[in-house]
Amino acid sequence: MTSSSPEIPEILLCLAPELRFFVAPARRAERTPVRVDGVSSLGHVVESLGVPLTEVGRLLVDGREVPVSHVPAAGETVEVTPVARPQRVPGAPLRFLLDVHLGTLARRLRLLGVDAAYESTDIGDAALAARSARERRVLLSRDRGLLHRRELWAGAFVRSDRPDEQLRDVLGRFTPRLAPWTRCTACNGALRPADKSAVATRLEGGTRRSYDVFAECPSCGRVYWRGAHHAQLARIVDEALAEFGAGDVD
Repeated sequence: MTSSSPEIPEILLCLAPELRFFVAPARRAERTPVRVDGVSSLGHVVESLGVPLTEVGRLLVDGREVPVSHVPAAGETVEVTPVARPQRVPGAPLRFLLDVHLGTLARRLRLLGVDAAYESTDIGDAALAARSARERRVLLSRDRGLLHRRELWAGAFVRSDRPDEQLRDVLGRFTPRLAPWTRCTACNGALRPADKSAVATRLEGGTRRSYDVFAECPSCGRVYWRGAHHAQLARIVDEALAEFGAGDVD
């Protein structure tokens, strides 16, 4: 007489097309069976497949919405939807923290007046997540593992590796308030108008002769004027304003 091992319970998982990118190719079908243990939360199950919860919107079990703490039972059908756009981030003024790989995106966000802190050196995942929580900043990263960290306050995965597409992605997802030319692209400080005579010693001779309107950053001392690269920067600003307007007021 022989005995068969008990069947391992399964749920039927339906990932939204926008989220299938995160999982192994074998699980990218419209519906895929996933084994469960009767103990782990649905949030844990989704993350174990590779999907950061920062990218997940509603979780529906047999048509009813459940929290990430729901423990799935055998036979349930689970629908995982992407985060809604525009995404609202309650509890703090909207501001960002970018990891070491997103320096160009950080400078472009600052150019548009968006509060975007940036770590120019790799301080490690734990320190980045802790800063996100401490300063209540949305952590932007292309590192999926980083976005799985529990101590994060909020986060978002930046899909593209092209700065133009990254900027459109972030602006479209969060619709931050835009105030171009008001932030230092070097350090994120708030700019203020500067009298030419007050900053003259920090200018090259040609700049002193050719320009009269300046701004400076009180935080790092950098001086700004409409120089040779202004047309390129103005294009970035104009395109962002044309597509996204001024954004939401914090």
